[in-house]
Parts: sequence; structure tokens; C-alpha cells
Amino acid sequence: MDKKTKALIIYGTGETADIAYEYFTNDSPYEVIAFAMNEAYIQDKLHNGLPVLAFEEIETLYPPKDFEFFVGTSYGKLNRERMKMYEAVKSKGYRCASYISSAAFVWHNVVIGENTMILEHTVLQHKASVGNNVIIWGGCYIGHQSKIKDHVFLAPRVAIPGFCEIGEYSFMAVNAAVNDFVKIAKDNFIASGAVVTKDTATGVLMKGIPAVPDAKSCYDIFNISPKVAEFI
Repeated sequence: MDKKTKALIIYGTGETADIAYEYFTNDSPYEVIAFAMNEAYIQDKLHNGLPVLAFEEIETLYPPKDFEFFVGTSYGKLNRERMKMYEAVKSKGYRCASYISSAAFVWHNVVIGENTMILEHTVLQHKASVGNNVIIWGGCYIGHQSKIKDHVFLAPRVAIPGFCEIGEYSFMAVNAAVNDFVKIAKDNFIASGAVVTKDTATGVLMKGIPAVPDAKSCYDIFNISPKVAEFI
């Protein structure tokens, strides 16, 4: 286990937060010292033996100069729920920590943003980049000079070869893949096992091999507005 030199608060008490707690605790220099939730959603005062504190008042107990945050929520509302909490944390002045598994392969010139979690056996090749508030589950492959933009979620074993781009808020399900040089637009949902062979439009659900757009848009499926800051 790494020596603990940094203090961390995790937002959330669900499965993603619990997974983040396990990885930060057992494979990082961070010591998790508390969980936080919006006060209206707190059900228990303790979680994993640590206090659950009201997010609205968190900076009075744990000032941003001394503590970092990780927003441990999933892809609800096509990643907008996690985006809103990430921005709320940043607005309080906190730095957001990223977790990179010691069992991941990350080339020396890869760039990785804040509040990003990269799990075991993921490969990030030469000059790949990962934005802020991204979750990359185990076994993903991100090829040379490919770009994963902000607020993306990649499920296990997603394959992204060289010179690709995955647009903001997009979700790629288990075993989804794209061809070289393909650009996935913002607000896409790429279904399990789909293979995307050409650039996509904004807000589409792609299914099949080769993948084609579904009749319903992601905005219909997730009940969200195309405007990033709004839910329907």
C-alpha cells in the first residue's frame, strides 16, 4: 500500500463511490477521511466507518486548501449528474483527485485531467489524452493520440484505436469499439458490442455491427435536454 500523504473526501455513497473508496484506500497515496452528500439525501451518518457530511457545509469542516475531492457517481442522465457535482465541488475551491490503477499501462506522455478514474488493465498509448471527470473501467484500450473529452464514461473492454475522439458526456458500453480516426460526437451512447466505423452525429444511440443510429435520440432515452445544464 502507498504511504498516505493526501486527504480525500468522496462525494456519494453508492456503488461507484464504494469502488472509488476501495481503490483510493488500497492503491493510492490518498487517505479517505469522509464521504459527502447533499443533505437531503443523507440516510446514514456513517459509511464504510467514515462520517457522511452535508455537502452544503463541507468547506467549514474541511477547507479546500487542506483536502481534495473525488466525485464518485456514475453516468446518470448521460453523465450530467456527475458533471453537476464535479462543477459544484470546483465552485467551492476544491481540487479533484484522479485515480490511476497501478495495474494500468499509461505511457509517459499521456495527459489525464481531474476527477478521473482509470481502472486495472487499461492501456493508454503514446500521446493519448483523457479529460476531466472521466471514468474508464477495467480492460479498456485507448490508442495513440486518441482523445477522451470531459465527462465521458467507458465501460469495461471498450476499444478505441489511434487518432480517435470521444465527445463530451458520451457513454460507451461493454465491448464497444470504434475504427481508427473515428470521431464520436457529444452526447452519444454506444451500445454493448457495437462497432462504430464512421463519425457520428450529436445525441445519437449507436447499435450493431457496423453501428447505426437508433430511431430514438439519447435525449429521449435519458430524458435530458440538449442544453448541457438542463434536465427535462
